[in-house]
Order: sequence, then C-alpha cells, then structure tokens
Amino acid sequence: MPGDINTSVLIVGAGPVGLTLALDLAWRGIDVTVVELRHAGEPPSVKCNQISARSMEIFRRLGIAGKLRDAGLPPDYPNDVVSATSVTGIELARVSIPSRSERYRAKVGPDTWWPTPEPTHRINQKYFEPILFACASANPRIEILNRVVFDDFVQDERGMTAAIHDLNSGEKRSIAASYLIGCDGAKSSVRKKIGAKLIGTAEVQRVQSTYIRAPDLIGRLPGKPAWMYFSLNPRRCGTTIAIDGGETWQVHNTLNVGEDHFDSVDRDEAIRTILGVGPDFRYEIISKGDYIGRRLVADSFRDRRVFICGDAAHLWIPHAGYGMNAGIADAANLSWMIAGVLAGWAPPAILDAYEAERKPIASQVASFTESSARNASAQRRGVSCEIEWPGRSGDEARQRIGREAYNHAVQRQCAGGLNFGYFYEESPIIAYDGERPPPYTMSDFTPSTVPGCRVPHVWLDDGQSLYDALGQQYTLIRLDPAIGVDGIVSAAARRGLHLPVLDIATPDVHTLYARKLVLVRPDQHVAWRSDVEPVNPADLIDLIRGACQRPTIRR
Repeated sequence: MPGDINTSVLIVGAGPVGLTLALDLAWRGIDVTVVELRHAGEPPSVKCNQISARSMEIFRRLGIAGKLRDAGLPPDYPNDVVSATSVTGIELARVSIPSRSERYRAKVGPDTWWPTPEPTHRINQKYFEPILFACASANPRIEILNRVVFDDFVQDERGMTAAIHDLNSGEKRSIAASYLIGCDGAKSSVRKKIGAKLIGTAEVQRVQSTYIRAPDLIGRLPGKPAWMYFSLNPRRCGTTIAIDGGETWQVHNTLNVGEDHFDSVDRDEAIRTILGVGPDFRYEIISKGDYIGRRLVADSFRDRRVFICGDAAHLWIPHAGYGMNAGIADAANLSWMIAGVLAGWAPPAILDAYEAERKPIASQVASFTESSARNASAQRRGVSCEIEWPGRSGDEARQRIGREAYNHAVQRQCAGGLNFGYFYEESPIIAYDGERPPPYTMSDFTPSTVPGCRVPHVWLDDGQSLYDALGQQYTLIRLDPAIGVDGIVSAAARRGLHLPVLDIATPDVHTLYARKLVLVRPDQHVAWRSDVEPVNPADLIDLIRGACQRPTIRR
C-alpha cells in the first residue's frame, strides 16, 4: 500500500508514551514516523510528576536514564512526601525519600530496598518530555512530523496507509506503514477509528489543578522542604507538588461530594487554604489543568495492524504517574513483538499477546488506583477540627491521622507492587508450569521467576546489573554451567532467533530464582523456566515466538 511517505511503523502522538515507543523501536532497528499536533519543542503541560522505577529501567536500556536523572528538581532538593494541616502548617507525617543526588546510594527510605538498578525519579513532565523529544529527534531512524493531524487509515493483509494533513499549510498526504499505533491520549482518534470503546466508571472524582508561581512559599515552609505535600484540615484538603524546587508549584484541589463542577469552589480560596496562607500572600496562576479522574479501559486494544497504547487504551486517576508509566509499559511490551515480526523471527500471531497481556494489567491498575482514590477521599472526609487544636486532644488527633497519612502516602507514592509485582497470567507466548505467581498489592510484591513475572533483578559478581547483561531479544539465564542447553540454542537459531546464554554464579541467586534455567523475554518477563533443557526445544521456541498454540513442554 504505497504512500507519499513510507515507513515501518507509524505512531500517532509524540507524548511520553509515543516517544518511548519510537525510541524503543529504533533501538531494535525499526524505522519509525511519528505525527504530532503540537509544534516542535512546544512545552508540555505539567501533568505527570514522576517516572517509575520500571520506566527508568526501560530508559536505562535505551541509554537515556542518565539524561533524565540529571533533570528536574535541584540535585539536593528533598523528594520527601509530607502530610500536614497545610503546606505551611503543622507537619503530621513525613515519608523520607532521597534526593536525586543521593538516589543510587541511599539506604534509608521505603523504596531504597527495591531490587532495581534504576529507582523512581521524581520529575515533572515539563522537564522530561523535552529530553525524550530531543533524543527521538536526533535518532536517524525516527522522523517526527509536527503540526500534523492524523485523519484516517485503511489496511489490508499487506500493510496500512494513513491519511494526514498539515495544520499550517493544509496539505494532505499519506503514510504507508506495516503497523499504526495510537499513542494519542484520552481523546484518541485512533481508538475511535478502530471502533474501540472505553468501558468502566466515567467519573470517580473531579480535581481543580492549578500551576502557580509562588517564589515566597518556600521561605514560609516550617521545616525541611518536600517534593509533595498532602494538606489535611477540616476546611479544604489538597495536594501540592514542587515543580522546580524554588518558585513553581502544582496545587490539586480534589472536589468533595456535591461539588459537581470545577467552578463549584472558589479556586483562590481553595489554593490559599491548601497552602495555609492569608490574603496578603502573592502568587501567579501560570495555567489551569482541571481534570476528571476516571476508571476506563478500552474493550479492544487492536484492530489487525492498528494498536493503541497509554491513555488511548486506559484512563484512571493519575496517582503517582501510573497513567503515563502504564502507557510506557504498554509501549515496551508492544515494541519487541512488532520488531520480532518485522525482523522475521516471529510471525504476526505473536501480536495477539499484546492485548492478552496488557489489557488485564490495565484493569488491575485501574482497580488499584480507584481504590486508592476512594481511600484518600475517606481520609479527607475523616479529618476533624481536633487536628488543629492545641493540647492533648489535638496531639492525639494529629498522631492518629499522621499514622494513617503515612501509610496512605507510602502506598501511593512508593508503589512497589505496580512497578515489580504484576505478571502476565494468560499469555499465548508464555510456557506456564502450574505454579501461581505471588500475589501483589499496589505497594507490596514478591520477586519471582514464575513464568509471566518480571525476572528478579540481581547485581552480578562484576558489579554489573543483570538487566544490562541481558540480550536485545531473548536471553537464557543458567545457574549451573553443567546443564546442557545446545538444543534450545540451536532450535532458536533455526527460527532466526539469537539466544545468548548468561551464566550466573552470584551467591543466593539459586534460592531467589528457584530454577536453574530461566528464559527471559526482551521485556524482562519470564517466558519459561526449568532445571533441565526441554525434550522438545523447538516446540518451546515456537510457543514463545507466537508460532503455535501452547503445547505441553516435556522436561
């Protein structure tokens, strides 16, 4: 299907999800064209405020984690999460989180023990998206067309062709590609074109979100600054986030039951109450970004050669940035499968695994975030006047609410389960062995090599991260070099799949891994494990590359 422009993959949308997908595909040797409504270099809105550890692992693989880590808040600015009667009021609880200058070596904090080479990075989208855009723009395999609108597409068994037009000139053009991926947000045109519908709760909460410049606020803080403040008082609760660590802040006012419209509450009064400042305090509104928190997942993530990722596929309350970070996980999942098809070692049937794997995770995360939002709402409603009283009764109220606030903050802002606990349970390209994956919550998880889980991270004897040692395609981890693996390596080679063997002798890894052979996918999830090579290695290789239905892999 020829077009004015020919590429391998067309991506609609150059936000964090679309740019990550483009970079990942390019890293795998795939040519990509991205179309985007905005001007080149146009600043993004101040939406997401952190890149999860799992996303940072992806950026580490792409070679840009360092650039991202060097941006955002000042190096020594505390990343703490504080609950207080107001930003300038009485502190109730503090979750200590290392600043970015201490992030790699810190040992104190609820997320410093996480088994990862790349901890969470607290940074606003206005700082990290331009870095992604610059990296993508500099990549010779990526072409970004700005001020371009995606209009429609047609597809057949050979490929697809998209109709686009230039917003400045009005010129109409066509782009031919093997695959089209919509990363075009909540109002996704691609989702609508494939006929997918968002299913779930259309409104969980409404939030007045205001980006302000208040250079005097940091001087009024009663203690050490923090990255995030939860204001808890009987008048108006809210969240305040440090954007640049000096002058700019984002203030979220979650509307209460009965406040059905964004203008139901006086914005200025709400901001002053959340900050704990009087009418003499001066601030400037830079922009408003009011939003509705939802719990919606598309009923389909695909129509043949066309896919959707990120907010185009799922929408929920943006706690801890897990809307964007889940979208980045979508991109990392889909990228290697498409690359496998285009490289020839996987048939198109492997792409059935994308929706089979990611749609259940989207539903799980939507459930977690909705539950967290409702718990936070109950917490706000439960704040009594005693919290600001002097004396013993006030102290007791502050201690009680402070303990609850600490637990809520850790669960929402140090969500280890959403980073490392989720697993793919019913994938057509994973060889399950009958053992159930460990359960996980929003914050808790257990590392495991049960097929479908993220392969547990370890530091190798030479100090290298396991993830840095994994191959670009599949990797076979072997804990005992005496075990023969020539059969599985040869079977992979016959299918055009390079399968490196990584021998690990790191102490204690045997207990953690539970098996001596662990086959790891390009996205670091476990595809198969055993203590011996399978009797029919060709069947296993065909299963993991999507070339057959799940057979019985005899061991």
